[in-house]
Amino acid sequence: MSNLFHQMRLSSTLLRRLQQRVTAVNSRNFTTTEGHRPTIVHKRSLDILHDPWFNKGTAFSFTERDRLHIRGLLPPNVMSFEQQIARFMADLKRLEVQARDGPSDPYVLAKWRILNRLHDRNETLYYKVLIDNIEEYAPIVYTPTVGLVCQKYSGLFRRPRGMYFSAADRGEMMSMVYNWPADQVDMIVVTDGSRILGLGDLGVQGIGIAIGKLDLYVAAAGINPQRVLPVMIDVGTDNEKLLKDPLYLGLQERRLDGEEYLEVIDEFMEAVFTRWPHVIVQFEDFQSKWAFKLLQRYRNNYRMFNDDVQGTAGVAIAGLLGAVRAQGRPMIDFPKMKIVVAGAGSAGIGVLNAARKTMARMLGNTEIAFESARSQFWVVDAKGLITEARENVDPEARPFSRKINETERQGLREGATLAEVVHQVKPDVLLGLSACGGLFSKEVLEALKHSTSTRPAIFPMSNPTRNAECTPEEAFSIAGDNIIFSSGSPFKDVDLGNGHVGHCNQANNMFLFPGIGLGTLLSGSRIVSDGMLQAATAECLAAYMTEEEVLKGIIYPSISSIRDITKKVAAAVVKEAIKEDLAEGYREMDSRELQKLDEAQISEFVENNMWSPDYQTLVYKKD
Repeated sequence: MSNLFHQMRLSSTLLRRLQQRVTAVNSRNFTTTEGHRPTIVHKRSLDILHDPWFNKGTAFSFTERDRLHIRGLLPPNVMSFEQQIARFMADLKRLEVQARDGPSDPYVLAKWRILNRLHDRNETLYYKVLIDNIEEYAPIVYTPTVGLVCQKYSGLFRRPRGMYFSAADRGEMMSMVYNWPADQVDMIVVTDGSRILGLGDLGVQGIGIAIGKLDLYVAAAGINPQRVLPVMIDVGTDNEKLLKDPLYLGLQERRLDGEEYLEVIDEFMEAVFTRWPHVIVQFEDFQSKWAFKLLQRYRNNYRMFNDDVQGTAGVAIAGLLGAVRAQGRPMIDFPKMKIVVAGAGSAGIGVLNAARKTMARMLGNTEIAFESARSQFWVVDAKGLITEARENVDPEARPFSRKINETERQGLREGATLAEVVHQVKPDVLLGLSACGGLFSKEVLEALKHSTSTRPAIFPMSNPTRNAECTPEEAFSIAGDNIIFSSGSPFKDVDLGNGHVGHCNQANNMFLFPGIGLGTLLSGSRIVSDGMLQAATAECLAAYMTEEEVLKGIIYPSISSIRDITKKVAAAVVKEAIKEDLAEGYREMDSRELQKLDEAQISEFVENNMWSPDYQTLVYKKD
């Protein structure tokens, strides 16, 4: 009888579990795999306190202190997350001045030092502070401060973070990747240090940009910080100062070139994708000479993209579409915009190619549309206006060379100055990607006052701040109160008087690249396609602002909403990957399950797989 009762109870329990499972499937309530399950650790005592991945500092409960043999190694007051953050913020305000190494060490670098020390001690608390104060600290961990960090990195280096592959490691990279302790890596940001922001060749010190980008992947996209990897590929440097600096940390030899260079990058790509087949690699700050070649070399075989070429282009396109809306016109009018571009490097050409493709799509995506779109751009580099009369034009810039008869009709010539081009063309948009601070001079901005647009747009997008082509004060005071202004670096809004405000939008890549990476990861797409990038740009970021906001001249969102923006961008990327039949799924969500999701469920799936900084219960297990 008791045996029968036991069987009945077992059947009842099994039936209840099956009903729960059916209910869960029908409601499609996807739970995050990042979860709050206990984490198994194989270390105790001081080892756990010295490990930033697991250290909680004063937040360890007494149960954990006993279990991990750390009772007595910490002050007895068990503090909450909120108490720890309040204590850190109070220390930060007090230490900002004291942390300076001297008069030449600016406050922003002092802030970076303090944040970096927290990162070294307690990763979870570091990311909690960063996420909760993203508007204040994004400029510290990313642009513009990261440029200063890279310049001084040899002196700032204290603790290894990331991996270094060098020309001296040829033939060893396949084994080297196994020196990294993580069995799973989702995101790699790699640079060769050849073109850091607008600062040029900084060699091995360029790893600072990879570290900063990945901090934003964690904060904005919720990529698990234990599954990101900053990488520097040191192939030498042509920076004379670094070659002679006895304290420089990198190879003190000239940069590799040609096939030797490609062999190093090829070996690196093969090594990381052999160990982590599903990793995504973001190429960052490679000089124009290699940026396009490497993108074309790898993009059809690996999950990779180049943020300077594709990310900058996407953010710029979103801003250009926003400028059309701000002028009270529908986005379909974009192909009618006249755009003068100052700068023909990797970022400038990337924007030109993306803008031309976007215009062509709006015009029907035909060969005639593609050719028609070309005529909307005037490209000016260090030698002036680029025309077909120019000898030795960069192959990537050649498609945008103005035809001789076109320039003659406009009263222009080969090599015409930027001011001359702006005066004659009367553009709707003046776009700066030159890395030349102050290039938009008074003469250039005065010329823009003759624009045929009711609200001309000025986009000085070069980073860091000192490389911005102009300041917002200069733009509004010279070109007029009615302009639309957007820069690559953060600036404060301008008081125009009489209660009017000149809005300073920030055309920052961080609005796009975290969502592109997260969407690619969660879709399991085999590649990062043009369609996925277009979905992130036009269908998401460009449409994010309300009509009321864009008419005020606000065409980009606030960085404080970066996590929400990233979620929407990632969802758009996942949706497009499914549409293009590129999605292969993520973990338990295979491609067939992905295809069943509607728009709301895709958004939920993305949100539930975004890591958040919470202290997990640690359980010790002996190796």
